[in-house]
Amino acid sequence: MDKILTNLRNTVVAGFALTFVIYLIVTQLLGTGISLDSTWLTFLFRWFHVISGVMWIGLLWYFNFVQIPNMPNIPDEQKPAIGKVIAPAALWWFRWGAMATIVTGLILAWMNGYLVGALSLGFTDGGSSLPIGIGMWLGIIMWFNVWFVIWPNQQKALGMVEASADEKAAAGRTAMLFSRTNTLLSIPMLYCMVGMSHGGFG
Repeated sequence: MDKILTNLRNTVVAGFALTFVIYLIVTQLLGTGISLDSTWLTFLFRWFHVISGVMWIGLLWYFNFVQIPNMPNIPDEQKPAIGKVIAPAALWWFRWGAMATIVTGLILAWMNGYLVGALSLGFTDGGSSLPIGIGMWLGIIMWFNVWFVIWPNQQKALGMVEASADEKAAAGRTAMLFSRTNTLLSIPMLYCMVGMSHGGFG
């Protein structure tokens, strides 16, 4: 067990292995058997979408609820550890979590047949995809902010690309404001995503 829990890769692999074991046990107990059909494949993409979204929004909330508010309390001599080590690693998972969430979400919408309806905000399907469409567009705006506003500005603010002191300060503020924008948007986005299939708009 020590070899599993002291190595992150081993921990993640073990998590997926445990999931598979649970799947085998439950399908046998319920008598449903293993069914790798299109319904299961659609579920698989939904599961990947949720995992990616937890990574993305979890890190977004880490930045906004933990790191940003507490940076003023960290002594100046310790701040480089955050800026040079923790933040770049967190930003890597943050932006790729965003990408995986968007890609799996679009694939899932296509597999379920509501991609066009959702992206048109229900105009092509009589409005039935309006709630999920709002959630998708909020997610797309958030993804755009991550890749094309927050990340480029964070690279300047953290000294990963050449920038003057004034440019670093301005970039840091821009990144923070757009990160806060994404935090704001994440709340209705998650409501729309969950509410569509669980009675939030009933």
